[in-house]
Amino acid sequence: MPCLIVALALVAPRIGIALLFLFTDFFHGVFETKIWPVLGFVFMPVTMLWYSFVMRFLAGNWGLLAWVGLAIAILVDVGALGSSRDSYKHRLA
Repeated sequence: MPCLIVALALVAPRIGIALLFLFTDFFHGVFETKIWPVLGFVFMPVTMLWYSFVMRFLAGNWGLLAWVGLAIAILVDVGALGSSRDSYKHRLA
């Protein structure tokens, strides 16, 4: 089951976040305010999932693995934004 959630989170991170929010307590106690999960859901869903994973399962221990994972998550999010922008440019041309 966890592998299925990880695969879903990488393919469709917003659906994965919604399912985790609705059916588990994965995000409970991770964020201090309610604005950060909303902003993460809208702008950087993979990064939000990784941050939540580190805070929940690695007890907030930001070692080398956590930082490398964060960098990869940011690259995935920024790459998704860039590829959607490029495809939009090609549709207009």
